[in-house]
Formats: sequence, structure tokens, C-alpha cells
Amino acid sequence: MKIATWNVNGIRARHEQFPQWAGEAKPDVICLQEIKAKLDQIPQSCAVEGYTCYWHGAGGYSGVAMHVRRDFAENVTFTHPEFDHETRIVEAQIEDTVFTSVYVPNGGKDFDAKIAFIHALTGYAAGIRARGLKLVLCGDMNIARADIDVHPKERKPRAIGQLPEERDLFEKLLIEGGLVDVGRMLYPNDDGYFSWWAPWRQMRERNIGWRLDYVLASSQLAMRATSCPSYREVGTSDHAPVVATFE
Repeated sequence: MKIATWNVNGIRARHEQFPQWAGEAKPDVICLQEIKAKLDQIPQSCAVEGYTCYWHGAGGYSGVAMHVRRDFAENVTFTHPEFDHETRIVEAQIEDTVFTSVYVPNGGKDFDAKIAFIHALTGYAAGIRARGLKLVLCGDMNIARADIDVHPKERKPRAIGQLPEERDLFEKLLIEGGLVDVGRMLYPNDDGYFSWWAPWRQMRERNIGWRLDYVLASSQLAMRATSCPSYREVGTSDHAPVVATFE
């Protein structure tokens, strides 16, 4: 099983890159964030062959999507939790596993809204766990979980995305949701494992970045994970795709 997440920072700007990458990588589930488009603005080229495609956007801001390979699951229903107020989350249950694409608010304009969203997300994950279901939660969390997730030149203790309050809430999400950070589980000491780079001063080429994009999985699934790389060389979004493979 291969699960991918990618903040495309505008699907219209990535309308050629996304289908090409998806056709080559062939994940079973693809979670996208920040599509920045309404349904009628999605380029036809982004309806990837062999996938059931679902887009959830409201225009030039936010928006998420999920693509499920038909060989992986034929009949898929996509839904949204009650706390989805800005087209930030979509889910699909396939057998006993819920797959979720999420785009957590950045917090720069409304930090309280970001905190409220993370609290709601934690309750959501805990609720899925209480129902006896597994969860694969993918997306742009807009939090660098620990100092190792930020290049030393970018570490700023008072920067949103690195605040102790945010990191504490991230840990609470993992604990209450019974979730494992798959990438960090597999690469515990990799201090160059990033997924976002500021779009200036060749930060991406120099790998001076932050890790903001995650695949979080219920522990019983996470133990089956064999890889979870961040593909820095893929695309022109300021984020890289992150792809987790499970046995």
C-alpha cells in the first residue's frame, strides 16, 4: 500500500506536473492540499486515469483533494467532518481504514483559529480510534514537530509553526489519536528530512527547509511502513510530495 500527500500550492499551476507524477508514482491514495480552485476550475488533465478523483475547494485559497486508485478500492464515498469550515479536510473510509487529507491553517493571520482546528482534529482522530478503525492522516500540518524538523538556519523559537504550544498539541494529536509519525519513525536521526522550503535564495536547492507535511498512521499500520521519503526534486510547488509505503 502506497499513500502520498502533496501540498501543490495551486493545482492550476501544477496541472501538468501533478498527473505526470501521479502516473509515474502510482500511489494507492493521493492526498492533496492547497488546491486553490473551485470544482469548475480544475483542469481536465488533473483527472488522473485509473483513479476516483474528488476535489474540495472554494477558489483561490485552501482546498483539499483525494484520489483513490480504482484497483485499490472501487466504490469510495468522500465525506467531511463537521469542523471543516474552509475546505480543509476530506475523508474516505475503505474497509476498516479512514484516509484523510488535511490542510491545517497556517496561523499567521488567525492563530486562535489554527489552535481550534488542531483541537478539533485531535478529537476527530480520537473518535476514529474509539470506533475501532485505523486512520491514515496525511497533509500539511503547518507545524514543524521538533527542532530536527527545521534547518538550523531557519530555527526561530517565536516563529509560528515552531511554537511550543503548537508542538505540544501535535504530540497530543499523536497520543490521543493513537498515531505514529511514519517519516520520523523510519528516519529518526535524519536532520535533512524536510518538505517545505521558502521560495527564495535557492533554499530548496540548498535544502534549507522545514518539515510540515506528514503521513500519520495508526500504530498497527505504521509498524508495516517501509519507506516515507520526501521528494524534493519533484515539481515546482514550495512543498514536496511525501510518499509512505506499507507492506
